[in-house]
Amino acid sequence: MPVLAWRPDCISQDGHEHKRLRGAVKDSLESFDRRAIRRHVHRRSHQLVDGFAGAGHVELVGRFAELLPMMVLTDLFGLPDDEGARLVEASRQLVKGTEKALEADRHIHEILGRLVVEKHRAPGPDLASWLIAHEANLDDEEVRQHLRLVLVLANETTTNLMVNTLRMVLTDPRFRGTLDGGRMTLQAAVEQILWDEPPLMVLPGRFPTHDMEIAGREVREGDLLLLCVAAGNVDPAIGRTAGEEMYGNRSHLAFNSGPHECPGQDIGRAVTGSGIETLLARLPDLRLAVPEDELTWTATSWSRRLDALPVRFTPRHARNPFAPPPAPRSDTVTATGVTAAGATAAGAAPASAGDTAPAPRQRPPRRWRRLVRPGDAAGPGRQHPTG
Repeated sequence: MPVLAWRPDCISQDGHEHKRLRGAVKDSLESFDRRAIRRHVHRRSHQLVDGFAGAGHVELVGRFAELLPMMVLTDLFGLPDDEGARLVEASRQLVKGTEKALEADRHIHEILGRLVVEKHRAPGPDLASWLIAHEANLDDEEVRQHLRLVLVLANETTTNLMVNTLRMVLTDPRFRGTLDGGRMTLQAAVEQILWDEPPLMVLPGRFPTHDMEIAGREVREGDLLLLCVAAGNVDPAIGRTAGEEMYGNRSHLAFNSGPHECPGQDIGRAVTGSGIETLLARLPDLRLAVPEDELTWTATSWSRRLDALPVRFTPRHARNPFAPPPAPRSDTVTATGVTAAGATAAGAAPASAGDTAPAPRQRPPRRWRRLVRPGDAAGPGRQHPTG
């Protein structure tokens, strides 16, 4: 069982060794510029929306939420783009515990093993390179295991968080109304989901190192403990009922707590928030395509995942702001209306400089036209803004 087995990573350790390994992961994750991460998310989100914006309908779990986190992770890891799709499927098989889980785990290790070798040869500004160079002196196996840990957990938790937040934004009147009315931010909605539907409802694989008693129950050394953080978030001892609005309060257990608290939780929040913001900005009239009671879920040992989230919207063909601009034309128009390149190709002599018509006035970019007064566009000494 790859999820429960002992591994040389920080989850399987305590004390000094845990501090050494977790410190390397935490420091490496904190090396990322948070604004740069959001730029990665926006760019990747636009790429995905480009694939369905003109259709008027899409299934958001398979076409957006399952793809975006892994696409961003491949950027942060320094992996090539073509590895992303294969890692998405391998990660899902591993977390679901299917008959292909062991094969999927081997595939993940192979990809990450090749990445570690490559980053020794050509390091870059990425998680793999920073783990290798960290003062904790992780060996290659430890680097590979922690890359796997971040990859699988970050992808699974962020995908679940994004799907649940999208579903609530589209269906729950508390959020749909307040988001539209501006009285609740998307970030506050994300925190509400972390209280009510944490991405991992059960944390796997904790083993007591000695006999103990917990809440009147006897626990033996070596017993397998499953920690249900979803139940902890509605523990009567904290005086909270399920569904109670928390207004951005972050004191939930969705990312664990104490020495084993998730060091990458802010990256998960950034991917979820920025991804949904981009989706709603591109498709502002996004709406559920089926009645809410027709939505279905599949549960695993660790989480519950929405099977599909079909939506409809007005087809849009607005240009992706991250797409490269169209290539400029290389030909020029002569006084006779024939391109110089075409005339030369046909055997005619190109027109001389004195025969060419003056260049047409350049119009400012569309988004700046209203800011440029008539007659200013080509005036002496004037420069158009390029931003």
